[in-house]
Amino acid sequence: MSSLLSPGKVLLLAAHYATHGDIESLARLASRRAKVLHKELLLRILLTYLPETVKPSTYAGFLLSLARDKLEGYAEGELDTTPVEDLPEDEAARQAKKLHLQQLVSAETPSDFHGDPVSSFLILRSYKMDSEAGLLSQVPSLLAPFLSQSPALRLWATSIVVPYVRRNVEYYADENPTYSLLEFQKLSDSAAVLYLLSRTGSREEDKGFIGRDVRGMVGPWLHGRSRWASKPASDDQSAANDVEVSHISTGWKQFLEWLVNQAATSWTVAVAVAEQWGGPKDTDLGEVDDLKFTEAQQQYLLRSYARAILASAYLIPEATAEALSGAYQMVYKIRTMLGYNDIPPTLETAVSQLPSLSGSDMLTHIGMKTATYMRNDLLSDENPLTSPTEGAMALLTALLMSASICTSLGVPCCVRKAGDFTFLQDQREQKGEITKLIRSASAQVHGDGDRYWSQVRDKLLWLNTWGVEGDQSTNTETRGMLGAVPKEFVETEILKALLSSSRYSLAKSIYEGSPEPPLAAELIQDTVYQAALRAFDNASNPNRSRGGLKKCDEIIHSFPKTLDKTHPATRRVEALLRCTHALSEYRLTLKQGEPFKPVVLRVHSDPISIIEKVLEQNPKAYTRLPEFLEMAANMVRAGITQQARSIKFDSPAEDSSKELARAEKLIIALCIEAALREDDFETAYSYVVSRLETPAATSRGGEGGAAGQEQDEWSWKAALKAGQYVRTDRTLLPTHLGIASGNPEIRHLEQPCSEVTILTNPNPRDSLV
Repeated sequence: MSSLLSPGKVLLLAAHYATHGDIESLARLASRRAKVLHKELLLRILLTYLPETVKPSTYAGFLLSLARDKLEGYAEGELDTTPVEDLPEDEAARQAKKLHLQQLVSAETPSDFHGDPVSSFLILRSYKMDSEAGLLSQVPSLLAPFLSQSPALRLWATSIVVPYVRRNVEYYADENPTYSLLEFQKLSDSAAVLYLLSRTGSREEDKGFIGRDVRGMVGPWLHGRSRWASKPASDDQSAANDVEVSHISTGWKQFLEWLVNQAATSWTVAVAVAEQWGGPKDTDLGEVDDLKFTEAQQQYLLRSYARAILASAYLIPEATAEALSGAYQMVYKIRTMLGYNDIPPTLETAVSQLPSLSGSDMLTHIGMKTATYMRNDLLSDENPLTSPTEGAMALLTALLMSASICTSLGVPCCVRKAGDFTFLQDQREQKGEITKLIRSASAQVHGDGDRYWSQVRDKLLWLNTWGVEGDQSTNTETRGMLGAVPKEFVETEILKALLSSSRYSLAKSIYEGSPEPPLAAELIQDTVYQAALRAFDNASNPNRSRGGLKKCDEIIHSFPKTLDKTHPATRRVEALLRCTHALSEYRLTLKQGEPFKPVVLRVHSDPISIIEKVLEQNPKAYTRLPEFLEMAANMVRAGITQQARSIKFDSPAEDSSKELARAEKLIIALCIEAALREDDFETAYSYVVSRLETPAATSRGGEGGAAGQEQDEWSWKAALKAGQYVRTDRTLLPTHLGIASGNPEIRHLEQPCSEVTILTNPNPRDSLV
């Protein structure tokens, strides 16, 4: 019966079958009226009238038979022609003209498919299933049977449908798609890549799928032919690759920019890309397994990806152990990918080994220009820091290890900061950093102190040299991160820290007991001396058996061979400790409510005057004149009195004799005045007679009279005050008289006479010569 239908009715009946999803009847009609319902017309009818809700499995077999021009198998069976039987021919013809069938060739179909009606139908059908029915999930099953039939369709499905469906159906189905499939296809390459990755790593629970996203979306998308362009290759590229053109991809560049941006803003995402993704070869193409990049494309992708990984490591801003370890993993992965020599698999292992970098093909990297490379154009082919070479990677590895060491010692340091120290080589900044590192290390000692400090020393020296022998401060090429600083400065600071931390045995074994001590004896002596003084200054208790003074004592004796008991520095510190300890036996307050602290002795403009405070605050203290004389003498020997401060270590003893004599006269005078204040005239008188008549330390012979009087002005004043003393009821009676008069009144008249004698003869012994 169908053979009797006019062409118009055949078209109407075909449209009717398509509208109702009756694929079997449509196929039977097409097999019987093939001259009317040719392939393109049938596809247009299906495209126009077949509901998008019909499952692809319903008509996939028919489409395959149509594509192969093999519809004979559908010829058997009855056809229901009632929908058009009673329709007049002219009406049928008129209605057939109004079917308005959609074209297979349009602006929406890629030009690659204009000669392939079946593929064009499948593409247009895919657009409609997505935009009009929301059945994007069924599009892959529509295309799957035909992928082996058309390389162009296979490429389109892989580079457009697969990443789009994964983005919106398989991976992130919890939100409505921003674009339809057609709109996604029309996006610029940069916009398409950003859309595919817009959800990647945005939530903590999705961090484990970052590699999947790159592998399953960006990888397939890159296989599209339109993703690639060509540019003239440089001479170097032509020579290296023996090709005339170099392939580039705008979308790939956008991916690399996204990667480095993630490193700067959300570094865990960038690290996850490196750890979870195996590089350009690691691509999930779905049902397709025969799409490959060309060798030129593969090399371009790999080398540019390596550059982006190195750039990302430089851009990670966080100075934590986790961030640095992540950056190290990025370098480790890309080194492995490029086939370079193995390095330790973890940053912790690398730091524990502290390898020598002398054999590394490292960049010559000192200078401001290199520092600017670290901040600008990191993805540029001209940037040596991110070049995928062994030297650039060795440098970055060294910077990561350096930053890790600083961070582990308590001074947070990111790669860029380590780079600034390395490239700029500012000695002042580096010295400050070493000081901070040692101060921080001192605050976090744990476990075996000697072992800990040995490791700290090794790390600091490695920062200075990167394991390269020789003084890095004179090296004009590769230096350690802190290589502008002389090695002896580093060793000196370490010695200070060891002494401050009471690691005397370790310090002695390194700087005195080793066959080749790292520091000269003179430098050790000065360092130990200054460390002892710092311990003294930090003390709060003047008792030398406790606290800071005990530590000062231990430090000054910690190097018995280099700094023995006869060394001037040792003698000075010993004298300082003795005089300070002597003061601990007395009550002494210099400021209201503030007890005496040892550092006052060293900073006071006239420390002997402190003894005057002791005499004022401690009744009867003047009776212990020998103690105070020894105390003052030790102040002079310690070099803390105003005149003694100018006396050098190696000066002869005669240089301090005058200051000792001066100090003795001053102490005697102070005790005389203290006795008079406490109405102990007898003691004051005895000091005037016995002490002022007997110069203890030096002879005045040969000195001018004015100079002698200036030196001995305290004696004159003390004797004068004693002579002016007026006895009162509070005056203490003498405890014994000897040959003197027993009458206090007569004795009081006798004593000023002897005092007058002393006042008129500053050098009583001269009168006996």
